[in-house]
Amino acid sequence: MKNVEEQTESEVLLDDQSVSAFLRQNPDFFIRNARQVEQMMVPHPVRGSVSLVEWHMARQRNHIQQLEEEITLLMEQATANHQLFDRLLALQGHLAAADSLQEMLTRLHRWARELGLAGAHVRVFNDKWHIGAPSDFTQLGLSRQAFEPLRIQRFGNEHHYLGSLNGPELLLLLPQAKAIGSVAMSLMGERGELGVLMFTSRDNQHYQAGMGTLLLQHLAQMLPDLLSRWIERA
Repeated sequence: MKNVEEQTESEVLLDDQSVSAFLRQNPDFFIRNARQVEQMMVPHPVRGSVSLVEWHMARQRNHIQQLEEEITLLMEQATANHQLFDRLLALQGHLAAADSLQEMLTRLHRWARELGLAGAHVRVFNDKWHIGAPSDFTQLGLSRQAFEPLRIQRFGNEHHYLGSLNGPELLLLLPQAKAIGSVAMSLMGERGELGVLMFTSRDNQHYQAGMGTLLLQHLAQMLPDLLSRWIERA
């Protein structure tokens, strides 16, 4: 009777934690019991069971594959960031070389068209820039009060919005534009107080929530200084 009780107590105490503790305290266990280890079988979701050695090797292969995928992703991101930097540097120089604001906006629009987009547009808030008559750029002005409902609805607490706009929103931002399926918008200024940069596409699915905004962010930071060459800040 006593042996049965001792056996029961031993089985209860032999849990995962105690086995793990034993193996840590006896690191040569697998060396001393190599033959038994090679014969051990563990459950497998597809093959039913595999040897412990096969199971360990499969885990190692999966780990190596995961590391390779992570390295590949990092390399792709590094390449993309390098290309992004080169593209931005070239565009900034191209825009800075413009002889007038209209030429700069035309160059930005043409650059967007070369990317397969419908175009690029800039709107500035009336209370932050001197664009009233007799300025030639009154068409760039945008009422902050009129824009505020759209900002709350589309941007929330973010500086960027990617997706579609309804008819009244398009009419407010792009009264002359036609066949706009989706847009990428970024607020200009540290607090989004200077205006809006917009890229438009005829494809409804071209811009969607969750897409990267790094290029958009850099352009929105760059433009206010370029605009200041021709428009005085209020």
